[in-house]
Amino acid sequence: MGDWHPTIVQCYSGYKADERPLAFRVGLRNLKVLKILDTSRDPDHFYFKVQTEDGGLFLLKHLQTEETWMVMRLKNSRSGTA
Repeated sequence: MGDWHPTIVQCYSGYKADERPLAFRVGLRNLKVLKILDTSRDPDHFYFKVQTEDGGLFLLKHLQTEETWMVMRLKNSRSGTA
Protein backbone atom coordinates (compact mmCIF):
# COMPACT_ATOMS: atom_id res chain seq x y z
CA MET A 1 0.00 0.00 0.00
CA GLY A 2 0.99 3.59 -0.46
CA ASP A 3 0.78 6.76 1.60
CA TRP A 4 -2.09 9.22 1.98
CA HIS A 5 -1.94 12.33 -0.25
CA PRO A 6 -4.27 15.34 -0.43
CA THR A 7 -6.53 15.32 -3.46
CA ILE A 8 -9.40 17.17 -5.11
CA VAL A 9 -12.56 15.09 -5.56
CA GLN A 10 -15.57 15.75 -7.76
CA CYS A 11 -18.63 14.27 -6.03
CA TYR A 12 -22.24 13.47 -6.68
CA SER A 13 -24.38 15.42 -4.22
CA GLY A 14 -27.90 14.10 -3.88
CA TYR A 15 -29.65 13.81 -0.54
CA LYS A 16 -26.48 15.06 1.14
CA ALA A 17 -23.32 16.86 0.04
CA ASP A 18 -20.36 14.80 -1.20
CA GLU A 19 -22.48 11.64 -1.30
CA ARG A 20 -20.10 9.66 -3.51
CA PRO A 21 -16.95 10.35 -5.55
CA LEU A 22 -17.18 10.62 -9.34
CA ALA A 23 -13.58 11.64 -10.16
CA PHE A 24 -10.40 12.74 -8.40
CA ARG A 25 -6.90 14.03 -9.02
CA VAL A 26 -3.65 12.10 -8.66
CA GLY A 27 -0.69 14.28 -9.51
CA LEU A 28 -1.57 15.96 -12.81
CA ARG A 29 -4.09 13.28 -13.81
CA ASN A 30 -7.86 13.37 -13.39
CA LEU A 31 -9.21 9.88 -12.82
CA LYS A 32 -12.86 8.91 -13.27
CA VAL A 33 -14.37 6.48 -10.78
CA LEU A 34 -15.63 3.43 -12.66
CA LYS A 35 -16.92 1.56 -9.63
CA ILE A 36 -17.20 2.00 -5.87
CA LEU A 37 -16.09 -1.36 -4.45
CA ASP A 38 -16.60 -0.68 -0.73
CA THR A 39 -17.52 2.07 1.69
CA SER A 40 -17.04 2.48 5.42
CA ARG A 41 -17.11 5.24 7.98
CA ASP A 42 -15.97 6.16 11.42
CA PRO A 43 -17.10 9.22 13.42
CA ASP A 44 -14.97 11.73 11.44
CA HIS A 45 -14.20 10.00 8.12
CA PHE A 46 -15.88 8.35 5.15
CA TYR A 47 -13.83 5.82 3.16
CA PHE A 48 -14.43 4.75 -0.44
CA LYS A 49 -12.51 1.94 -2.12
CA VAL A 50 -12.76 2.72 -5.82
CA GLN A 51 -11.72 1.34 -9.18
CA THR A 52 -10.84 3.89 -11.85
CA GLU A 53 -11.58 3.51 -15.54
CA ASP A 54 -7.91 2.65 -16.21
CA GLY A 55 -8.02 -0.29 -13.77
CA GLY A 56 -6.39 1.43 -10.79
CA LEU A 57 -7.52 0.75 -7.23
CA PHE A 58 -7.56 3.61 -4.74
CA LEU A 59 -8.80 4.39 -1.26
CA LEU A 60 -10.40 7.82 -0.83
CA LYS A 61 -10.85 9.28 2.63
CA HIS A 62 -13.14 12.24 3.30
CA LEU A 63 -12.22 14.05 6.51
CA GLN A 64 -15.57 15.62 7.30
CA THR A 65 -14.49 17.95 10.09
CA GLU A 66 -11.78 19.46 7.87
CA GLU A 67 -13.71 19.19 4.59
CA THR A 68 -10.69 17.66 2.88
CA TRP A 69 -10.05 14.52 0.85
CA MET A 70 -7.04 12.20 0.88
CA VAL A 71 -6.13 9.45 -1.58
CA MET A 72 -4.01 6.30 -1.32
CA ARG A 73 -3.07 4.15 -4.31
CA LEU A 74 -3.77 0.47 -3.68
CA LYS A 75 -2.83 -0.88 -7.10
CA ASN A 76 -0.87 0.61 -9.98
CA SER A 77 -3.19 0.89 -12.96
CA ARG A 78 -0.49 0.56 -15.59
CA SER A 79 1.58 -2.34 -14.25
CA GLY A 80 -1.10 -4.10 -12.22
CA THR A 81 1.12 -4.17 -9.14
CA ALA A 82 0.40 -2.96 -5.64
